[in-house]
Amino acid sequence: MLTALMTVIGAYLVGSISFAMVASRAFGLPDPHDYGSGSPGATNVLRTGNRKAALLTLVGDAVKGWLGVAAAQWVAARAGTPDWTVPAAALAVFLGHLYPVYYRFRGGKGVSTAAGVVFALHWPFGLGLLVVWAVMAFGFKISSLAALTAAALLPLGAFYLFGNTLLAWALVTISALLFWRHRGNIRRLVNGTESVIGR
Repeated sequence: MLTALMTVIGAYLVGSISFAMVASRAFGLPDPHDYGSGSPGATNVLRTGNRKAALLTLVGDAVKGWLGVAAAQWVAARAGTPDWTVPAAALAVFLGHLYPVYYRFRGGKGVSTAAGVVFALHWPFGLGLLVVWAVMAFGFKISSLAALTAAALLPLGAFYLFGNTLLAWALVTISALLFWRHRGNIRRLVNGTESVIGR
């Protein structure tokens, strides 16, 4: 039990690392909380015009999502931890990104981190969602619409692949949180005022 709890806490602490902050400091950019959407994520960092910083943010946030789950899978396989270990770690690393302890719980919207989580659990499913995201992003030039489309498909794939399990419900929770964090974007989409990628 203690090993499982430490694994979940570790996943949250990993998730709390904001690569938008890391990239911004590395490239001498402003704090991403202070401009654009105020969300420390790749899309907001891209508003500075620094594509390298945005790419570092995107990749870093995805890798930490993958790492939090992959580490939990490794521990579960070797230590025989309870069945809830991996689902809880998946949710914890995602919540770490949304509510990071290192940055006064002011985190991003979680799209890249959610992608990393899915890739760790089932990479073909992750790849499929990535293709959906890319088609929507390049087709409509609206990042939030692409993210919400992938988030809407996440529960369907989760139950298809994992059945009525804790793992599937963890992914459903992640999907719901993605919609919650994008509630402002949803309002702007409905009003036709959502920002376009590249502007």
